[in-house]
Amino acid sequence: MSKISRRRTVLKGRHGVFTRSKLLEQDRTSVKKCHHVDDSVLKEFPEGSKVLEANRYSTAAWTTAMRVIVELRNGKTQSYFLKSAPNEMGKSMMEAEFRSMEELYYYMPTMVPRPIAWGQLTQSSPDTYFLLLEYIELCMDMVDPVAFCDQIATLHKISKSPTGKFGFHLDTFQGPNRQITEWESDWCTYFTRLLNGHFVAEVDQNGPNEDYEKAYSTLKDKIIPLLLKPLQEKGRSIKPCLIHGDLWEENTGTDLITGKTVIFDASAYYAHNEMELGMWRRDVVRFGKAYFRQYLRNFPPSEPVEQWDDRNRLYSLAYTLCQALAWPASAEMTREIMVRDMHFLIDKYLAPTGSNS
Repeated sequence: MSKISRRRTVLKGRHGVFTRSKLLEQDRTSVKKCHHVDDSVLKEFPEGSKVLEANRYSTAAWTTAMRVIVELRNGKTQSYFLKSAPNEMGKSMMEAEFRSMEELYYYMPTMVPRPIAWGQLTQSSPDTYFLLLEYIELCMDMVDPVAFCDQIATLHKISKSPTGKFGFHLDTFQGPNRQITEWESDWCTYFTRLLNGHFVAEVDQNGPNEDYEKAYSTLKDKIIPLLLKPLQEKGRSIKPCLIHGDLWEENTGTDLITGKTVIFDASAYYAHNEMELGMWRRDVVRFGKAYFRQYLRNFPPSEPVEQWDDRNRLYSLAYTLCQALAWPASAEMTREIMVRDMHFLIDKYLAPTGSNS
């Protein structure tokens, strides 16, 4: 028996984790009550396919997900992952995730479920939009840091921005949060715009707070330029790298057939490669020191190296803001984290005795 097959086997949908016994129980129930599969999805299956089962197995606040099993003309079965979301926001989200997965698949086809299609369901009210991907059966234990970080670093190294700039073809979403991804050659300008978009939306949603907003204003106007301008000054340059954009353990797994690491639920764009690791700093994420160490062995910090940890702290703020936006009940806690990290950087770089005062 292989090492992988001895592990607790888990089937992971993009918004839910299910043990094999639970999914099999659900599948047996679904044989009698197979969920409807829209005609616009059916036409994406190979010609002559027949739907055997369609099991809705996870629902989030903004999407629903389904596993669809079809019988092919040759008698073999094939599984697909189907996600859907309503209204204009759903349309933007489904297209953005499809384009994100498409871009990642182009560079790392063994690491990403094959994106098949996105579009509008023809038999739904309100208007609803779908994303169709290859379904992969996954082990959801923590991925091996050596193999995983080697693959992520490889993605960052081999990817090439089609414009030579930071950004993406269209705005992408981290959860329900739109990310402004208009092309920009200056990384400091790009990151400031991205972070500010999240911050303004968070304050609009969760309410004003004078101290919080004052700290952010100082961070935006003074700290961000101090940390990010040097990356592209004095002859230095950074390559826009394709990043997953929401890379934590819940969006990774190990393919039970191939043993390879798989990533999904992407909100991709071309960025400073270190932006990817900002998510890993968050307290709720379990990609700890071993993952940082392995990644940096494959892709060393940008110059100035001595500011690497401070840049990582800064980048983590974007992900913290997205948490507060997606889950308003966590706003108080996430704002405390924001204030703590903002004041750390402000005190370090703007202290009266500091060299940057």
